[in-house]
Amino acid sequence: MDHKAAINIASVLSEALPYLQRLNNKTIVIKFGGNAMIDDALKNSFARDIVLLKQVGVNPVVVHGGGPQIGKLLEKIGKESKFINGMRVTDSETMDIVEMVLGGLVNKSIVNLINHNGGQAVGLTGKDGSMIRAKKMELTRGTDNPELNAPEIIDLGHVGEVTTIDPSIVKTLDDGNFIPVIAPIGVGEDSASYNINADLVAGKMASVLGAEKLLLLTNTPGILDKQENILTGLNGKKIHELINDGTIAGGMLPKVTCALDAVNSGVKTAHIIDGRVEHAVLLELLTDEGVGTLIKS
Repeated sequence: MDHKAAINIASVLSEALPYLQRLNNKTIVIKFGGNAMIDDALKNSFARDIVLLKQVGVNPVVVHGGGPQIGKLLEKIGKESKFINGMRVTDSETMDIVEMVLGGLVNKSIVNLINHNGGQAVGLTGKDGSMIRAKKMELTRGTDNPELNAPEIIDLGHVGEVTTIDPSIVKTLDDGNFIPVIAPIGVGEDSASYNINADLVAGKMASVLGAEKLLLLTNTPGILDKQENILTGLNGKKIHELINDGTIAGGMLPKVTCALDAVNSGVKTAHIIDGRVEHAVLLELLTDEGVGTLIKS
């Protein structure tokens, strides 16, 4: 290593110092999804970021998705994936596949990556210790159609929403120097399993844990204005303005709503970041520039 490169490394470490001081012994919930879960280099850089955070005194909690992996396995067994309003219709057979993929294949591959890089990860689903209690999601449409006598109720099967979260298992793992890796599967009062949106689970988990930050990894640079410039430092008022003028729409809308709900429930800041960038987590948390959009209350 030449002298100039060594000085650059020292400068980067020095820049990170005040961020590390502020984050010491704080909890950060990170939703891992998108391209970052598919590309090998991105997966490895994510795992290293998580291990480094734990090593320097931060408590990372990982919540992951796995939609593409579920779709691939369903296709392999000849079962068609059906979506309504962006949500996968999940009958009993599909729910078995969801549990197999999210709770097994995907969860354990993330755990293995973190452990391979020197961490101590433990894989969980929301069913473990009844951590995530859920209920069936009720979806209706036609409420704005006066020609219908009553709104149409759509049955999504085993698609759920969070009712309560018991964070005691996560806190125990944090205190024991372990890194929790959580699959977004909840359990109902009837003991049925429910597939829950990972962004929503991450947001609720961050609120219940009193997390310092919520990070949502996406396949976009963050929230963009109409000229495609990255917006950051947004609060609720500004976000509602951007929703009303159509700047925030489509797939970004539920992520922004989730982030805003989290900061309104006590999480200090939420970050929608570009998971296609290597070491996106460290860049967002420990540098002046960051790689996404910061949302505050």
